[in-house]
Amino acid sequence: MSAETRTTEQARAEVAGGAGVQGPASMPAPVPASVRASAPAPASVPATAPAPVLVDADADAEAGVRATAAGAAARRALLAHPALLLIGIVLASLNMRVALASVAPLVGEISGAFGLSATATSLVTSVPVLFLGVGALVAPWLGRRFGAERVLFAALLLLGVGILARVLPSVYALYGGGILVGTAIALLNVLMPGLIKRDFPDRAAAMTSVYTGAMIAGATVAAAAAVPLEKALGGGWEASLGFWSLLAVVAAVAWLPQVLIARGRTGHEGRAVQAAGARPASVWRSALAWQVTLFMGLQSLWSYVLIAWMPTIFTDHGMSRSTAGVIFAFNNLIQVAGAFVVPLLAGRMRSQRPLIVLVTTLVAAGYAGLMVAPVEGAWLWSATLGVGQGGAVGLALTLIVLRSGDAVTAARLSGMAQTVGYLLAAAGPLAAGALHQATGSWTLPICVVLAVCAAALAVGLFAARDRTV
Repeated sequence: MSAETRTTEQARAEVAGGAGVQGPASMPAPVPASVRASAPAPASVPATAPAPVLVDADADAEAGVRATAAGAAARRALLAHPALLLIGIVLASLNMRVALASVAPLVGEISGAFGLSATATSLVTSVPVLFLGVGALVAPWLGRRFGAERVLFAALLLLGVGILARVLPSVYALYGGGILVGTAIALLNVLMPGLIKRDFPDRAAAMTSVYTGAMIAGATVAAAAAVPLEKALGGGWEASLGFWSLLAVVAAVAWLPQVLIARGRTGHEGRAVQAAGARPASVWRSALAWQVTLFMGLQSLWSYVLIAWMPTIFTDHGMSRSTAGVIFAFNNLIQVAGAFVVPLLAGRMRSQRPLIVLVTTLVAAGYAGLMVAPVEGAWLWSATLGVGQGGAVGLALTLIVLRSGDAVTAARLSGMAQTVGYLLAAAGPLAAGALHQATGSWTLPICVVLAVCAAALAVGLFAARDRTV
């Protein structure tokens, strides 16, 4: 069955059956040995005949490849130590937002230390987000070339170095460290979902919950602890920010056994069998793919504006820094509810349009509250935004699976959505900071984000239709 005729019912079944929503594709079903043995070699397939990708139980859906015998044996060795693998996944996931969330409560002090304008300050958070998109371009190739275990280990080390670089007494190191941080997180973002689907094909949904829960928990703790750490360590914002490099090192140490078990192979040596004439159409030429991608980018934009500026919005209206940090942490924590519930609902619906309306309305209402009564209703706006943010990111990732006709298409759509989406999102904090600097108020920046919510609603209604790329 071609990608054009495959129904969304099949994609929805993959999600409900445990494919998870955080990765680009569901795990392909095993092909019996008898089928593989009888399959013709590529050379014998006529150029005009359809030639589907031949995969097996060891296939890696994200990379579109299957492991060699050595790779499959190493994978079985990895799964023989599930506790080590689970600890490594949890600790790595904890790091995926820590370096971003820990900056927001301290951005005022960082700006003062270097004498930065509002626009230059926004680059402190915009640069890492920009390189989330840039890093997503190379992550799949690195995973195929060196193996997911090695690349994830290197990403954790790179993250630790980037965090430490940001606390050096140089504005160039501040931004350069942001480049390293963004690149490292991009590698974690792109490779972790594929690794989970590869190693836990029958429990992908449960493991995805563990992975996303740990990711949000890390952001929550980092946001809440930023100001208290600054006081406890007595070293200013540098000590508070640099502290999180220890978490990256601990995660790298916990991940090292996976690297040692998997050494000597990449797990991606064997390409799936496919005739040259059967290459699927490019997702970059699909209107539906662009609709999914734009929804991903617009919801990322409004989220990273909050990550960059929410505590500053509160403190500019008279709230203490410690209280602003706690409310920001609460916003991160409440995202768990939306991120867990909305994807489950999406997988059971033929059209996800009601959910598009729900999440965009919640986010718009929360932003409007920040504009009208930021301090008086801070907890309410934080909760409203949290449910909307978490639901939107979960829905965006679920749409990648539901709108894809097959696993290979889903992998390509995920790469497109993450690359373009994060590049688009990087403009959010920068534009908000520039508008704030120009007007001396948060009213115009928030009005622009409300326009972004309207655009996300419009494009999301198209992306939520019961169709496939």
